[in-house]
Amino acid sequence: MKIAIVAGRFNQAITENLVKGAQKALGEQKVPVYWIPGAYELPLACQLLSEKHDALIAVGAVIRGETSHFDYVCEVASRGIAEVSRQKEIPIGFGVITADTVRQAAARSADNDNNFGYKAAMAAIDMLNLKKKINE
Repeated sequence: MKIAIVAGRFNQAITENLVKGAQKALGEQKVPVYWIPGAYELPLACQLLSEKHDALIAVGAVIRGETSHFDYVCEVASRGIAEVSRQKEIPIGFGVITADTVRQAAARSADNDNNFGYKAAMAAIDMLNLKKKINE
């Protein structure tokens, strides 16, 4: 299985923990991590990487601010990643935190099984196994 992690640098302290969670889920398997500016860029990065990987794990953190920018970034990231996954028929684990506060984001990126990076990696692996089973 050729898997990669795509990670948004914006809110990097949170995102680094998501990457660690995804790596924990993958165990000993070493996977490349592609760092990009933020969650808004995740769909394009996933599309560009989809041809060379069997599955992707997209992680990022969008924390609500004082403007509606949060809503636009969340919409683009979630809809775009889903669209790439369907069009390219590649499992993409969705590990993008959308939180109202830094504290909420930190809780969702903690070093435990509730880490969204960990959950996204597990989902990507499950979907990759399903795809392989269907194609047998």
